[in-house]
Amino acid sequence: MSAIDSKLSAADEKDIVEKAEKAVEDIQKARQETAKVIFGQEDVVERSIVTILSGGHALLVGLPGLAKTKLVDTLGTVLGLDRGRIQFTPDLMPSDILGSEVLQQDEEGKRSFHFVKGPIFTQLLMADEINRASPRTQAALLQSMQEYHITIAGVAHDLPQPFHVLATQNPLEQEGTYPLPEAQLDRFLMQIDVLYPDIEAERRILLETTGAQEAKATAVLNDKRLMEMQALVRRIPVGESVVDAILELVRSARPGSDDGEMNQYISWGPGPRASQALMLTARARALLDGRLAPSVDDIVALAEPVLQHRMQLSFAARAERISIRDVIGSIKKRIG
Repeated sequence: MSAIDSKLSAADEKDIVEKAEKAVEDIQKARQETAKVIFGQEDVVERSIVTILSGGHALLVGLPGLAKTKLVDTLGTVLGLDRGRIQFTPDLMPSDILGSEVLQQDEEGKRSFHFVKGPIFTQLLMADEINRASPRTQAALLQSMQEYHITIAGVAHDLPQPFHVLATQNPLEQEGTYPLPEAQLDRFLMQIDVLYPDIEAERRILLETTGAQEAKATAVLNDKRLMEMQALVRRIPVGESVVDAILELVRSARPGSDDGEMNQYISWGPGPRASQALMLTARARALLDGRLAPSVDDIVALAEPVLQHRMQLSFAARAERISIRDVIGSIKKRIG
């Protein structure tokens, strides 16, 4: 029993159990509804839902045609969220995302500025090909992703709640793109790699999406219910062994932490925000699986999506063809 567990009273434990049981039912309904439309991407769907349950943002990395846009649209429908989409291009300006002050004149001839909201004022925002926009435009998202409001002309404007950004990025076509800076990458709770479907999933895609009728998802939750579940995630107790595993994993992913075989290849590693991300996502993953507390296995499963975009390898690693996955895989062996 950890210090975190011992703070819970019997009434708190009973309340958490009752709310968790109802939440598990709702989450399973959401997953089943999503599976009607998205085939063969179970890990991607699971990690996307875990990200949203944790109250965070995700970076979806995958080639074109792997249903990234459809996934975001489907999740918005199933979770009952208002959703918007921004196609990032080199000529996109910050005001195209945030909105701008417009000069208006009333019937008496008096002029005043009026703020016209941009597409960022939504609950689930898809930032499509985010690395195609200039750094200035990318930075327009930074404040909103961390502070959940934007500032225009010195005035703060709160974003709708909940607010989540699911951004997409093509891992291969890098010509004419602007890599996201480390500070912005760190704001993404997870990097979710979207891979090719297996043959059976692709067979379903062929049969079920090219006919006269195509399955469509319906709403299972709403924004209020989602926020209740997000609050529940933060109340789920975490054992001392899980906390120790998080600290061991994150601190081992930093340069100079020890004399480990792979540590020499790390140029820079994750900060405390990665530890916070693992704590939240482990709780959310446990709830997703119908468990009332996370385990070390959750930390092992989440290590790669939480850490890979928060690390940079050295030139020696690239010269020896050692990847981020190789390094994280080596570190994971220390905790399970």
